[in-house]
Amino acid sequence: MTDNWVVLAEVAGMPQAEILRGLLEAQEIPTVLSHEGAGQAIGLTIGALGAVQILIPSAELERAQALLDVFYTGEDPDDNL
Repeated sequence: MTDNWVVLAEVAGMPQAEILRGLLEAQEIPTVLSHEGAGQAIGLTIGALGAVQILIPSAELERAQALLDVFYTGEDPDDNL
């Protein structure tokens, strides 16, 4: 079965994208990083050419978003259930 890949987030620069990929892959969520070719070639890390998209399988979107919520806010999304 083939799953569609969706953009989970767009971050400024490869270092932040690599941190988030590590977080997601530690939870066994397959992750692909997409970086504008021109920006990568000349080493831009700010603006549109420095943006990195984090893609995951669509079936993992809810779980991945919850992980990012915890990462960015420190709040457990299950606390509100």
